[in-house]
Amino acid sequence: MTHPIHPQTSIGAVYLKVSDLERSAQFYQDVVGFRVLSENELKVELTTDGRNPLLVLEKIPNAVVLPRKNTTGLYHFAILVPTRNDLSLSVRNLIKHNLHVGQADHLVSEALYIADPENNGIEIYVDRPRNEWTYNENGEIKMAVDPIEWQGLIDEAGDAEWSGLAEGTVMGHIHLHVADLKATEQFYVDILGFKIMAHMANSALFLSAGGYHHHLGMNVWAGVGAPQPPDNAAGLRYYTIVLPDKAALEEVLNKLRIADISVEPSDEGWFVQDPSKNKILLVSQV
Repeated sequence: MTHPIHPQTSIGAVYLKVSDLERSAQFYQDVVGFRVLSENELKVELTTDGRNPLLVLEKIPNAVVLPRKNTTGLYHFAILVPTRNDLSLSVRNLIKHNLHVGQADHLVSEALYIADPENNGIEIYVDRPRNEWTYNENGEIKMAVDPIEWQGLIDEAGDAEWSGLAEGTVMGHIHLHVADLKATEQFYVDILGFKIMAHMANSALFLSAGGYHHHLGMNVWAGVGAPQPPDNAAGLRYYTIVLPDKAALEEVLNKLRIADISVEPSDEGWFVQDPSKNKILLVSQV
């Protein structure tokens, strides 16, 4: 494997293409709990801290909404809330809006799952303390899909009132549909330097920087060799990998250039595509 990616690497803002900007922006405010940072007729930037965008919605012409698990692209993006109390408040609000809410105790975290009006998957979750995470004999982190203690979660927040996502909320990870797991592993592990934290049979990989349970999930649940979505499909435009400083960013860019993988400069950072054509913006925090 190549030199590991910087341990303070994280996932940043996620950019979605949408067919109905007003509907999606309202959903992400009223149901999920984001606040508007900026907006115009083509784009809405959503935030949790009032300073930085965490989710950006961009309206595209003639957009089509595809069925889930149909192409490569987004499986879900995962919003990490600071405390179990925050997750309790979120689940109450989701129930209030009569949404179908999936749920799982992953041992390392407790997670809720919903979909937005354009079939984009969303996870809202809270981590358990790292000293409670356990590992198997191969050094891979133990995760599961056990049921959450549902009533206990609902009752956790007591009499507190939901007022949107807490300021400490971040983008915890992103999970992608890919066409080929081996090529995906070569790109993210052998070139970028993420570490494999867990496998799920031969259908999914979970990767991280710095020993986190996972910053990236990849699966072939849309089928091995799944096609790319058309350009006018609603869904993922790109997601952001945040390096802590310019030196760490330049190291990643050099590894891509050595591997003869094209990187494209932009005002925000550098764009690159993984082998399934999922688009990534590489940026530095400082």
